[in-house]
Amino acid sequence: MTKHENNFDEWNVTEEAAKLHADALVVDLTLPWIPEAEIREKESALDRFEASGFDFLSLSIGVERMSLAQTMHYLLDTRDGFLARPDRFVFAESVADIRKAKADGKVAIGFHFQGSEMLERDVRMVKVFYDLGVRHMLLAKDNRTQAADGCYEPADSGLSTYGRSLVREMNRVGMILDLTHMGHRSTMEAMEISTEPVIFSHSNPFGIRQQRRCIKDDQIKGCAESGGVVGIVGFGHFMKNYDISPSCFFENIDYVAQLVGPKHVALGLDYVFFPQRFLEDVRSNPGAWPAEYMQNMQGFNYMPPEDLPKVTEIMLRHGYSDDDVRGVLGENFLRVAEKVWK
Repeated sequence: MTKHENNFDEWNVTEEAAKLHADALVVDLTLPWIPEAEIREKESALDRFEASGFDFLSLSIGVERMSLAQTMHYLLDTRDGFLARPDRFVFAESVADIRKAKADGKVAIGFHFQGSEMLERDVRMVKVFYDLGVRHMLLAKDNRTQAADGCYEPADSGLSTYGRSLVREMNRVGMILDLTHMGHRSTMEAMEISTEPVIFSHSNPFGIRQQRRCIKDDQIKGCAESGGVVGIVGFGHFMKNYDISPSCFFENIDYVAQLVGPKHVALGLDYVFFPQRFLEDVRSNPGAWPAEYMQNMQGFNYMPPEDLPKVTEIMLRHGYSDDDVRGVLGENFLRVAEKVWK
């Protein structure tokens, strides 16, 4: 690897990069999947990710504003919808399922939770949701929950007793602990307690973009020491100068790779395919969102999935080996999943 020097956004993807991208198993750890998004929007998103070479998509099937009952009904309905289309999709419950889907030319689908409030303080629900396909979960999303403080919570009080019990239960069950959106102290305490690798499914380095949602070097190093990965996000608010270009996305990949090695980098695009709906929600509920979001509406843009092959090209141009590239695109996360999932 070498430090990046040029902007490759205008370069065409070479045959070498295109072939590597097509052969690699490409994983996105974070695809928002809110109930309010229309069916046609969801279908269009699936088409675009498939055409861009993605093989496994983890859907944000639960968010903290949803109750346990709402989450359960939505999860089951969504799960049944994918299971009813075995010609195109595989509902993946293991790494073997994901690899077989790739071999069969299908898209593997998985679930995760952005938050833990939908458990309604019942630790037993970790196993229930794991058995239904939820494979990673945050303890808090931005704000304080019963389990932990989020990254925008000024107190930064860390984990509660309940939050500590959730970490232990997730380790026991095989659900990956996701530290994205959590407060600094919460993440550091969780890494101390966890006996399994942890992930930041969609987080960018604070060293590039000084935003409270971005993660600092000690968090990145702690994640790597656990054996985990940092999923790079393409959301403009967490990109330098709100730049969502492939070269800026690569800059975030390279920062983590230079700090802890390329085997600890993954992808978590967090591509909001319903941007107007999201923006309208933020504008109509300003008190419910971080101040950073309100200060610059320019940040509501996203690197599209169609740009990922260009990121593969840029990695190769900067001296990343084929194995490094395959790792970033998906194999690094699959290594973590093989270690944690049961």
